[in-house]
Amino acid sequence: MLFYSFFKTLVGKEVCVEMKNDVVLTGTLLSVDQYLNVKLSDINVVEGEKHPQLAAMNNCFIRGSVVRYIQIPAAEVDTELLQDAAMKENSTK
Repeated sequence: MLFYSFFKTLVGKEVCVEMKNDVVLTGTLLSVDQYLNVKLSDINVVEGEKHPQLAAMNNCFIRGSVVRYIQIPAAEVDTELLQDAAMKENSTK
């Protein structure tokens, strides 16, 4: 639940999602659920020439199991808060 809670704080921010099929999308995070499925709006396809079929997409839903990485702006990460939450979650186990 730690990552779910963390990603909920990023709703409305610009993120970059790399999928396991090597497609990379950037867009605004609309929502995330407990399975780390994400919805993005205002999509841009990185290396759009490789994936011209995706150029017309504005919004998308990405299943959490196909996500390789989610890159977030460094300014949006509160490392102290994240470390405290990780320690708290680890101590309850």
